[in-house]
Amino acid sequence: MRTMNFGWLAIAGLLLAGPAQAHAVLVDSTPAIGASVPAGDTALRLRFNSRVDRTRSRLTLIRAGHDPQVIPIDPAGTEDLLLAHATLPAGPCVVRWQVLAVDGHITRGDVSLKVEPKK
Repeated sequence: MRTMNFGWLAIAGLLLAGPAQAHAVLVDSTPAIGASVPAGDTALRLRFNSRVDRTRSRLTLIRAGHDPQVIPIDPAGTEDLLLAHATLPAGPCVVRWQVLAVDGHITRGDVSLKVEPKK
């Protein structure tokens, strides 16, 4: 009677399986989290660890004492990158992101910024 080696079978299954899809996690942002930037028009660039659905994603500018303001997402960019421009007034603010990853899960997070007055 021949015995089957299930260890090799498990390894073969792992090698043949496609890459696992994960929630979208912010891996890089420009400006960086906690950065100081001058007031005015600011280019935003948020890169994620997986593809995101740009049409179902959202960027919002949050400032104390003000209503949240939607930041339009540029249709350009790669599948893992959100691009936008926002006019930032002086003072602390947060760019809140919400993305739909290809695995169907929504993830959220914040990019806090210190916006310095123009000189």
